[in-house]
Amino acid sequence: MSDNVLNKLCEVLEARRQSSPEESYVSSLHHKGLNKILEKVGEESIETILAARDAELSGETDKLIYETADLWFHSLVMLSHLGENAQSVLDELERRFDLSGLEEKAQRDHT
Repeated sequence: MSDNVLNKLCEVLEARRQSSPEESYVSSLHHKGLNKILEKVGEESIETILAARDAELSGETDKLIYETADLWFHSLVMLSHLGENAQSVLDELERRFDLSGLEEKAQRDHT
């Protein structure tokens, strides 16, 4: 994954957050509030799941990639709305490198 693309996207999302809701889709989502953003994340999650199912049957992954990009985009908007960013998620993923999936899950079950 290119950190440069992710960093640029985060910068654009933050800049557009400050824009007029009439001029920016991102700003309009922030203006409508967290529930609207969560609705979009949920919608994109479902579309990604359906695209994955279709990709398994057809072998074509173009729609899956498109829908996953939408899901990531809206997830980044959600994080931004709550004062977080992609780096926070990357830091958490990096923390998990030294754990097996089973160890990580066990740690979550105890917190």
